[in-house]
Amino acid sequence: MKKISFILGLLLSVLILPAQTQERSPTPDMAEAYIQSPVDDSAVSSPVTVRFGLRGIGVAPAGVERPNTGHHHLLIDLADADIPSFDLPLPATNQVRHFGLGQTETLLELEPGQHTLQLILGDHMHIPHASPVISEKITITVTE
Repeated sequence: MKKISFILGLLLSVLILPAQTQERSPTPDMAEAYIQSPVDDSAVSSPVTVRFGLRGIGVAPAGVERPNTGHHHLLIDLADADIPSFDLPLPATNQVRHFGLGQTETLLELEPGQHTLQLILGDHMHIPHASPVISEKITITVTE
C-alpha cells in the first residue's frame, strides 16, 4: 500500500510540477478579448448562443504552441473574488468552460434569471498569458 501511495504521489508531482514552473506566454500588444453576443444587459432565451471575439491575438487549440495565440475559457456566474489564479492552468468546471479545440462560439443552457459571462484566453497549457487577455464581464437576463 505504501508503495502504491508513493508511486501515485510521484506521478502527481511530475504532472503538477511543470504547471507550477511553466513560464507564462507573452501577451501581444493591444490583445483584447470580448463577447460579441449577447450584448451586456440584454434579455435572452435559453439556450443562449455566445460568440467570442479577439483583437490583436489569434486562436489555436490547446496543446498547440504558436506565438500570439490562445484559446477561450468562458467564466459563467463567477464572482471577481473566485476568478482562478493566473499562474496555473485554468480549471475545468461548470463555471469555467474550456474551448480547447479553438471554438469561437457556444450554445449555453442557462436557468431563467440573471447571469454573468466573461472570457479569458489561455495559452497552449490553459494558463492565462503574462498580461491576462480577459474580457469585460457582461450581465444577461434569461427569460422563461
